[in-house]
Amino acid sequence: MKKEVIVLNCGSSSVKFAIIDAETGEAGLTGIAEALGNSDASLSYKLNGKKEKQALPEKAGHTEALNAIAEIIASTGVQPIAIGHRVVHGGEKFKGAALVDDSVLEAIEDYASMAPLHNMANLKGIVTAQAAYPDLPHVVVFDTSFFQTLPKKAFIYALPMSLYREHGIRRYGFHGTSHKFILDSMAKILNKPVSDTSIISAHLGNGCSVSAIEKGQAVDTSLGFIPLEGLVMGTRCGDIDPSLPGTLQKKLGKTADEISDLLNKQSGLLGISELSNDCRTLEDAALEGHEGALLAIEIFCYRLAKYIAGYMVAVPTLDAIVFTGGIGENSSLIRETTMGYFAHFGIALDEQKNTDARFGRGGKISAENASTAVYVVPTNEEWVIAAEAATFA
Repeated sequence: MKKEVIVLNCGSSSVKFAIIDAETGEAGLTGIAEALGNSDASLSYKLNGKKEKQALPEKAGHTEALNAIAEIIASTGVQPIAIGHRVVHGGEKFKGAALVDDSVLEAIEDYASMAPLHNMANLKGIVTAQAAYPDLPHVVVFDTSFFQTLPKKAFIYALPMSLYREHGIRRYGFHGTSHKFILDSMAKILNKPVSDTSIISAHLGNGCSVSAIEKGQAVDTSLGFIPLEGLVMGTRCGDIDPSLPGTLQKKLGKTADEISDLLNKQSGLLGISELSNDCRTLEDAALEGHEGALLAIEIFCYRLAKYIAGYMVAVPTLDAIVFTGGIGENSSLIRETTMGYFAHFGIALDEQKNTDARFGRGGKISAENASTAVYVVPTNEEWVIAAEAATFA
């Protein structure tokens, strides 16, 4: 009997869903309900290779979307054993997955101030799904849990320590589910125990992060208190001078919320290029000589290379550098440009292998004589969530 799990990822105006075999990672159903709360709310999904789309009631919310999703799941005849929920922020409380109860829901709400766009939407999805599936175990898997092994030297900011003690101001890290999957995958590829596997993992999508993993434990990561620090991202700025938000408020006459919106939604690749946050669009434009696109890609790769190089300090037994995520898996240009900065480290890519590794194929892309191996490994966060949830069934 298959151990099939419903995996839900609720955003502020969307619900991503899937049915995943917890043992194989195979997805029998994947889909998304989007534009929730708007007149064009819709639901699209892929069932056994066939794509379908249906309209939702005008201004349908999470409840209507999850009810429609439940009907689709019921029509498949699948008997799910659990529901796994992605939750962005679990603070210091959660070091692993947790079975949902009142105390867990309360904690998710408490941590919402650290991830206001994400946690409240996650919470809404959990409560709505509980009503639709009252008899199944609901399990939450946190983006932050994987990074609870970070040492203090990596997670404490150089601020008054009272801010950490009293307000929890520290580096938390995100994309933990993806980085965990990459670690487990690389252990299998290298035929080593997870506890003896050391990598630098670059998750590159609309959100981006690099993680240093030494002997199976996260020891540093680029995202911080919220998913804004570190690398250049699709619309997020990454590292900037900490004085800039206050300076911009005064110069532009904007509120703190408006500056937060600028840093989170108007910056990154979009802000630099003045064209798009989509790397594919920027690569096409760069080939046509678009200066903004060229500059955005150059800054993106330079920042990424600096982080990878910096994390070599944290991973003395480094086995491999690994690219994953939508950009990391599919952009041979980003990988080539980034790793071009490592020639004097003795690390080079095999051009053909780098090209061939796109579009879900993955594999080793470094040259035979490279001092450190470089890989592309497609991520599968849903499988991690399903596997974690299945342990509670």
